[in-house]
Amino acid sequence: MRSAVIVFPASNCDRDVAVAIEKISGVKPRMVWHKETALPDADLIVLPGGFSYGDYLRCGAMANRSPIMKDVVAKAKAGTPTLGICNGFQILAESGLLPGVLMRNANLHFVCRTMPLRVENTDTVFTRKYGDGETIEVPVAHHDGNYHADAETLDRLEGEGRVAFRYANDNPNGSQRDIAGIVNQSGNVLGLMPHPERVADAALGGTDGAPLFEALTEALS
Repeated sequence: MRSAVIVFPASNCDRDVAVAIEKISGVKPRMVWHKETALPDADLIVLPGGFSYGDYLRCGAMANRSPIMKDVVAKAKAGTPTLGICNGFQILAESGLLPGVLMRNANLHFVCRTMPLRVENTDTVFTRKYGDGETIEVPVAHHDGNYHADAETLDRLEGEGRVAFRYANDNPNGSQRDIAGIVNQSGNVLGLMPHPERVADAALGGTDGAPLFEALTEALS
């Protein structure tokens, strides 16, 4: 599986996700600096977590203006699987690849802890190795993870089965309808706030994130 991890100024989870992908797929990802204008040949594009540009102006908004994003958007719209984690989810929303916005956490505090998530949709290239309704434990680490959209958009996401992950039992940020991750209409773009790359190896304390990368490897190799 050929993958490309986009690196923005102040990204801090780019290497984490690259390590997880290489461990599971056996192929080292290409690290693509945000000022590049074209992606290498890739079966998977990843927008990692972190604080691109320091998150000083609407999280993900500045990153969306980076030169590489024009090709990311084009490739995603053409069908290339694209994964945005935490700040990557925010960038996907700012780019218009996913609907809605990520706002400040409802309690206005940074949240950093492991959360139970319920898998809501297993019919995607990202989630096919999970069970329907399965509960997994995945860390979150964000200040702006409060997913918000108008009622019509939320109803459409629910009706089309595009909510991929939902916070189970405890909502850490006030996200509407406990949404933790969504996919686009074609199912090839996933944005989620929790960090599956941080629980993709038993040595890190958990493996609940590994099936996501295993599913991608099986589908794209």
